[in-house]
Formats: sequence, structure tokens, C-alpha cells
Amino acid sequence: MSDSWPRRRLLAILRGASEPLDAQELARVTGQHVTTVRFHLDVLTRESLVRQFQQPPRGRGRPRIGYTAVQRSVGYQELAQVLADQLGSDPRRRSEAAIAAGRAWGSKLEAADQPVETLEDAKDLTVTLMSELGFAPERDQAGETEESTLIRMTACPLRELARTHSEVVCGVHLGLMREVLDRNGGRESVTVRLHPFVEPELCVARLELLQGRPGEAGREEGQAESGEPRLAPSTGRIAPQLRTATEPQLRAATDPQLRNSDAYFGQ
Repeated sequence: MSDSWPRRRLLAILRGASEPLDAQELARVTGQHVTTVRFHLDVLTRESLVRQFQQPPRGRGRPRIGYTAVQRSVGYQELAQVLADQLGSDPRRRSEAAIAAGRAWGSKLEAADQPVETLEDAKDLTVTLMSELGFAPERDQAGETEESTLIRMTACPLRELARTHSEVVCGVHLGLMREVLDRNGGRESVTVRLHPFVEPELCVARLELLQGRPGEAGREEGQAESGEPRLAPSTGRIAPQLRTATEPQLRAATDPQLRNSDAYFGQ
């Protein structure tokens, strides 16, 4: 677009318009000659800053050409990368900060109002929440018991970043799930563990009942001293809680690109 004030003005007008505008309309708005406007629109089109649309003619004659600005998407992947890098180099603190951020997000999210009284309630709420956020969750009935259940996350909006910053990305998602469950009454009855990349394109959330297990919260291996769950140290092994239920699918433990992945998130 070089340093052209007329083209910048045309682009600003098109970005604020609710529908495509043709050269005649833009000429009236800007006070420029229609030939000049068409010249600038041709430049903006070649630079992929505006897009042309064929519009119905006014009365007789040929169809009009309308123009609309191309909306540029925010680079959320790059933004998330920058934010992750700002959490420091210590994995434990990064994990704790990420989980806290996830809880803060969950406290502001307009999540479904689904009281959590049973494990089935917790599973339904988690599936609803993660579906709305684009994780394409699936119930894993083969991994269900009376005290625990598995939810397969088959998609993740930040999957590529999670491969290199799992303690941050997955920590935020874990904190989010915990907060939403707590808000709906599950604080004393259900806990969540998150197992990143049990397969190259699959993460698993494990919901587990806490009833009849006094002192459970804050005592699991991999938790922060405050009692808030954090990422467990890397072991390169499959999380034992998943071995029986999903053994055929857990080839990620031997996948070279996942060998250094974190084994699981604590409660």
C-alpha cells in the first residue's frame, strides 16, 4: 500500500462498513474522482487488502463491483507463545502460574450451570465445557469405573504450542476445568488430572471421585505446596492410571517426539 493516505482512508472506510461499497459510493464519501478511487481500489485488491464482490445493478446496466476489506486474524498462536515465554524458565513455577491463570479464566467464563453431585455430572459438565471451547471431547467408556472416568480430547486450539510448552498450555486448561467444576459444587468430590499427548493428537482428562479419601487434596505427588495441582516431573512413562483402560492407544510413550513430554498433571 506504500505510504498512500488516500488508500489508507479507503481501507479504513471499508473496514468500518457493514456491507460492500462500490467505487461510486466511495467517491462520494471521500470526495475523490471515481477514476482515482478505482485506481486505488485496484492497488488494494492486488495487495490482498480488499476483496471484490459482484453486486446487483441499480436499474438497467451491468452488475456493480463492490469492495470489502479483508479482515486480518489476530495471531493467537504467536501471542500465546510470547505469553508462555514470559512465565520464566522454572517448569514448576510456570505450571503453577498457568493453572492459576486457568482458574482465573474459569471464574470469568460463562460456563453452563450444571450442578456437580455425581461423577456423571462432572463428566457431562466437562464434556460440555470442552466442546464449547473446540476440544472435540469424547467419552471413553472403556476407561470408566465407579470412581473414575476418562474423557478423550481429540482436538486443541493450541496444540502446536502445547507440544513445546505443555506445562503452560495444558496447565491453563487444567485450571479452567478445575475452576468450572468447583464453581458447580465439585470442589470436595471430584478432581481432574490431565494427561497431555498420550497419542500425537490426543490428550486425556481423568475425572476421579474424592469421596472417602480424606486429605487427598494437596497430598498427590506432583502438587504444589499450596495444594494446587501442578505438572508432575517428566518420567517418559505412561501414566499408570491410564495403562489398563487405554493401553492399546498409548503408543506415545515410545514416540521420539513425545519422549520428553510430561507424564501427567496432578490433581
